[in-house]
Amino acid sequence: MASFDDWLERAREIVGENLLTDERAIEPYAHDEFAVRSYDNLPLAVVKPKTEEQVAAVVALCAEMGVPVTARGGGTGLSAACVPSANGVILSLERLNGVVEKDAANHAITLQAGATLEKLYREVEEMHLYFPPHPGEEGAFVGGAVATNAGGARAVKYGTMKRFVAGLQVVLADGSLVDLGGKLIKSSTGYNLLDLMIGSEGTLGIMTRVTLSLLPPPGHTVTLVVPFPSVDDAMGAVAPILDAGIIPTAVEFVEHSVLLPAERLVKKPWPTHRGSASLMIVLDGASEDAVLAACEKLAALLEGHGALDTLLAESKAQQADILEVRSMIYEALKEATVELFDVCVPRAEIAAHVRFVHELEAKYDLPLPTYGHAADGNVHTHFLKRTLENGEIGPDIPDWPAKYEAVKEELYRDAVQRGGVISGEHGIGLSKRRHLTASLGERKVEMMRAVKRALDPKGILNPGKIFEL
Repeated sequence: MASFDDWLERAREIVGENLLTDERAIEPYAHDEFAVRSYDNLPLAVVKPKTEEQVAAVVALCAEMGVPVTARGGGTGLSAACVPSANGVILSLERLNGVVEKDAANHAITLQAGATLEKLYREVEEMHLYFPPHPGEEGAFVGGAVATNAGGARAVKYGTMKRFVAGLQVVLADGSLVDLGGKLIKSSTGYNLLDLMIGSEGTLGIMTRVTLSLLPPPGHTVTLVVPFPSVDDAMGAVAPILDAGIIPTAVEFVEHSVLLPAERLVKKPWPTHRGSASLMIVLDGASEDAVLAACEKLAALLEGHGALDTLLAESKAQQADILEVRSMIYEALKEATVELFDVCVPRAEIAAHVRFVHELEAKYDLPLPTYGHAADGNVHTHFLKRTLENGEIGPDIPDWPAKYEAVKEELYRDAVQRGGVISGEHGIGLSKRRHLTASLGERKVEMMRAVKRALDPKGILNPGKIFEL
């Protein structure tokens, strides 16, 4: 193989000055938002193409010279999926951030992969349409959200990113540029290569454009906060909601002890601390009358299943305050967090899984704050390296590294035994890679390896993520 200096020279011919090698300039690209820096790795260079054709040319150069290349979006991931590989480079999509087409007639929008979710929501609102998925971090890039099949709270009613991805433009491992899907409702035409790319974490191709399906906006939205004596009581009320024919936009569960750090951070109170846990339920619909009628039906149903109260936030300001407290739990605990797990289990198994988490707390004598998406089975548990008493973060926990590995192993095993998976929305990356086979079985992982070998025979695209070849 030619020297890396040759690669740099040829890459500079493609992107000009948009090639970084200074250590201070490339350090921010050595990691994502994984809570600790244990997976950090400096790239040899960061290349920032401006066009899809430049992306293709850079990937072709990497293929020719055997240089590993990791595509990077906003760097907001939580599984070390965009950390560069050893002796590899980062291909940052930050300059591919334009809107390609707004097609209101087909309820679709096409953006370059480096556009932020914030920009997506703004553009869609100007079209008087609606893009339901909201993974949480609006600084995330559209391409990254597709690459991890991001979810968020609204998956109950609307599903994850996958449901709304109609088309992709992808650069393959040899530098060729292909278009997959389109503005279609139906297709039974060959293998579904579009879905294969969604959630592949940049290991099968690099997305450069994304076409998303849109919906008419809901006419009215409300948020309910419903306290219960315990998380078991709260989770016991979720199935009856769905059985009654009410499909909420979101159903979040949170134990009140977990809320205290977030309340302090944003200086806003959670609406109630009665009982020990709450459901946050979001309802939307075509009209105010229809939504309020659903609220009344829901309140009566929940009262019969142990609810201590039903608090209605109808104004956008009240709803935003509630969502802000819930959304900032991770940020409030981040300084003490080693990893935020995101297992997904059948929703009827959530209460039992949370009970198991509390058993682990007692067994290992450490806090494991837990909350999540009640109606889609996605549970978030923080592993903390520091104590947490009355919402205050304290000193380091002795022997936390050994406890971390043991807790992770047991928590994943419990999720899988309940029919679940080790990741519902964050992806595998490096942080969960060694647990993938135990979760899925060797045969399924080998099928994935076969796909990887077929589409990336030289193994240059984000190597080492999800699994090792």
